[in-house]
Amino acid sequence: MNYYAYMLLCADNTIYSGYTTDLNRRISVHNSGKGAKYTRARRPVKLLYYEVFSEKSGALKREAVFKKLSHTEKLALAHGKKFAQFTKKEFIIKTTDTDTSF
Repeated sequence: MNYYAYMLLCADNTIYSGYTTDLNRRISVHNSGKGAKYTRARRPVKLLYYEVFSEKSGALKREAVFKKLSHTEKLALAHGKKFAQFTKKEFIIKTTDTDTSF
């Protein structure tokens, strides 16, 4: 079984993070208004980013990391920017990509 840590872009431009075993079903549940309380008032939601894990603990740990990131850091991760350092105090993006449009 696979486990997914994911980020959703909400209609109000906020980002929700979670984990699931069935990504498509979970997004449908969020968009139906029966998902997390946070997303109910922020529909529709769109999948922004996800990672796949073979163990639940890996997905839960990654979800916790997602929740600690700033909005800008989440967008950078979702758009494939490379991270040189990933700590609370410091965030550095190293990339040759000059496209800054999100």
